[in-house]
Amino acid sequence: MDEKLLELVDVSKKFDITEALKDINLYIRRNEFVTLLGPSGCGKTTILRIIGGFEQPTTGKVLFEGQDITSLPPYKRKVNTVFQRYALFPHMDVFENIAFGLNIKKIPNDEIEKKVKKMLELVNLSGYEERTIDSLSGGQQQRVAIARALVNEPDVLLLDEPLAALDLKLRKGMQIELKNMQQSLGITFVYVTHDQEEALTMSDTVVVMNDGVIQQIGSPEDIYNEPRNVFVADFIGESNILDGIMIKDYLVEFGGQKFNCVDKGFGENRPVDVVIRPEDVKIVGEEDGMLTGRVKSVIFKGVHYEMLVESQDYTWMIHSTLMEPVGKMIGLNILPDDIHIMAKGRRSHE
Repeated sequence: MDEKLLELVDVSKKFDITEALKDINLYIRRNEFVTLLGPSGCGKTTILRIIGGFEQPTTGKVLFEGQDITSLPPYKRKVNTVFQRYALFPHMDVFENIAFGLNIKKIPNDEIEKKVKKMLELVNLSGYEERTIDSLSGGQQQRVAIARALVNEPDVLLLDEPLAALDLKLRKGMQIELKNMQQSLGITFVYVTHDQEEALTMSDTVVVMNDGVIQQIGSPEDIYNEPRNVFVADFIGESNILDGIMIKDYLVEFGGQKFNCVDKGFGENRPVDVVIRPEDVKIVGEEDGMLTGRVKSVIFKGVHYEMLVESQDYTWMIHSTLMEPVGKMIGLNILPDDIHIMAKGRRSHE
């Protein structure tokens, strides 16, 4: 999976005075599932539209297999798009919707029938050929839209929040199905979402964006466990973010205590941001804790309890399978590996 298939080089995009993208450099490998993740307005859909040829970058270029395709219209690119609203044709049945692109290409009818049936099997809609679009559920319509895109055998499939309109249970099921489709077909998927869990569940690579800038690129594990800055730490899952002082390499002070950590290179006695995940705070007896605090609230989340614990001038969020009652004084311990240090003000991808 090392071969670069798509590359954005120094891509910027302005809409009037709004700078939607700022000097984006990004490459996508063949057969990779890449997710563009970020809040609304961060620029992720603009990147998707530039890859698809629906928008032109203000500056920079788009390469496909090393060739400049920046000015190439969408229909000449080896790319298909599944939009959030699916854009299916209500006056056509399921078969006709999926076959639409093949008919445009004037593919022989017997070949069209073979390809459409194969796609219907892939998306678990065999026997639905003559059904009208209006008679289908949201999940079934989404499958038809994916089949219509895949039947043209694109090298890249672009997906713009295709699961956003589905209910939670159906969305989770479709996440698994999409990942399985991508792996079985060997097609590069570029997926846009603002849903962190979706990105972490499905992706080989996650590209976290904010304000038109790439904040971090990495595997789901790297993005979650080693966030590059405070924005990524706060956006991907829950985090405790505290003001700290880096005393020296491998030693940081926060919450009125000094802690060993695994970070270095921040200088001595420098202000830093300290990031600690809720599940990495261990509850112990009050007398055994590096820090102590009083339980302020407890919420049962199904797989764990979410507790807020007041300690000195900070309220900790803690996820634990052990529940401590509201009002109890407890101890908190944090291992060096679970303390992530970030320079103050580091917000963007360098």
